[in-house]
Amino acid sequence: MIMTRRTLLGTLAVSLPAVSLSARAEDAWPSRLVRLISPYGPGGSNDISLRLFADELGRNLHQQFIVENKPGAGTRIANDLVAHAPGDGYTLLYVAAPYATAEALFGKLTYDRKDLQTVAMAVIAPLFLIISADAPFKTLPELIAYGKSKPDGLTFASPGAGSQPQLAGELLFRDAGVKGLNIPFRGDAASYTELLAGRVDATLTALPTALPYIQSGNFTVLGVASSERSALYPQAPTLREQGFSNVIAAGWFGFMVPTKTPQSVVDRIQAAILRVLDSADIKQKLSAQGLEVHATTAAEFSRFIDAETHKWSALIRDAGLKGE
Repeated sequence: MIMTRRTLLGTLAVSLPAVSLSARAEDAWPSRLVRLISPYGPGGSNDISLRLFADELGRNLHQQFIVENKPGAGTRIANDLVAHAPGDGYTLLYVAAPYATAEALFGKLTYDRKDLQTVAMAVIAPLFLIISADAPFKTLPELIAYGKSKPDGLTFASPGAGSQPQLAGELLFRDAGVKGLNIPFRGDAASYTELLAGRVDATLTALPTALPYIQSGNFTVLGVASSERSALYPQAPTLREQGFSNVIAAGWFGFMVPTKTPQSVVDRIQAAILRVLDSADIKQKLSAQGLEVHATTAAEFSRFIDAETHKWSALIRDAGLKGE
C-alpha cells in the first residue's frame, strides 16, 4: 500500500491525540477516587494503618482514597482482586506478609504473582515472645531447657495456621533443637486465653494486643524476633542477642499494583507513599498500633519479598506445614 500525504496526516491525526490523552491521564494521577484494598477485616493493625494512609494521601493529593476490606483465604482474595484489576493506578493492594507464603502453604494460586508489582514497603509489626507470668520458667534459656525436659517438647499458641507467629515459632523450635507443637487459634484473644490458663507454654505476638496483659503483670516478655531491639519495647532483648541469630520474623505491610500499571504512575504513587511515611505525626500514630515505619523503594521491596518467599517456603516444606 502506498502511503499518501493525506493518508499519513489522517493517521497522525488519529494516533497523536490518543498518545497525548494517555500521557495526560498518567500525568494527572490521581484524577479520581483511588481504592486501597485491605486483605483483612476492619479493626486490625492492617486496616487501621491503611485508613491513616488513606486520610493522609487524600489530604496531600486532594483526591479521595477509600479503604475496601476484602478478607479471607489467607489474604488471597485481596491479592487476586488487585492482580486482575485494571493497571491504571486506581486500585492498590495493601499487601501483607502471607503474600510471601501463600503458594508454599496452599499450592496453586488463582492469580499469578507476575501480575502484581511492588510500589513501596510501608511498615513492620515486630513479634514478641510472650509467656505467662505464672510459668515455671522466667527466661528464654529456661523455656528451652523446659521444652527439652518434656517428651513432647514445647507448646506454642499462634493466631492462625501459616501466620507469621506460627512460622516464627517453628523457626525457634528448629534453631533451639527442641520439639514443639504450634497450635493455631482464631486470633490473639484465644491464644492469650490458653496462655493465661497454662495450657500452652508461649506465643509470639504483636505488641498492642499483648501490652495490657504485660502492664498488668500477667504476661512476661522474653524477647523480640527482630534483628535489632524494637523502639516499641526496647527493654526486650532480641532473640538474636540470646543465641538464636536466625529467628527473625515480623508482620509487614506495603503497597502493590497490577504489573501493567505505567511506570510513571507507579513512580507517582511511590513518591506519595514515601512522603506520608516521612511524616512524624504518621510515625507516631503507626507506633501506637505496634507498627514501625520501614519505607523502601519498589526495587527494595521486591527483593525483600523474594527473600521472605525463599526463607519461609523452605521452612514450610521442611516442617510439612499446610494452610487452612
